[in-house]
Amino acid sequence: MSPNGTLFGGSLLQWIDEECAIYAISQLGNWRVVTKYMSEISFVSSAQMGDLIELGLDAYQFGRTSIVLRCEARNMVTGQPIVSIEKIVMVGLDEHGRPLEHGQHEPTDGYERIPERHVLAEAPLFAPVAAKVEGSA
Repeated sequence: MSPNGTLFGGSLLQWIDEECAIYAISQLGNWRVVTKYMSEISFVSSAQMGDLIELGLDAYQFGRTSIVLRCEARNMVTGQPIVSIEKIVMVGLDEHGRPLEHGQHEPTDGYERIPERHVLAEAPLFAPVAAKVEGSA
């Protein structure tokens, strides 16, 4: 929270980016998805401590290697918009980090495109980290 008790815009943008990635994974059938582009970001109101926030995503275009989304974050109780982003481009990548054709043309409401879990074994999202505190054994 900011010093005036409102949510930092950057924190909300991080949530939006993460939600877009999850949605793109489910639509493109690929665990390797990156954000390529976000259009102008329009903050129209603020979120206060204790507000419930919901994100609405709409897939409105499929490219050869990408999906284009529209997003609105709003107060879940009042419906008041907080931020809207008209264009977010997510791109699926191959194992070498190059754009990968996905062959999709329309969104799905189901889970049939979500890749099998074993794909992550080849390229984990998080590497284990070991830390040593100075002065400890």
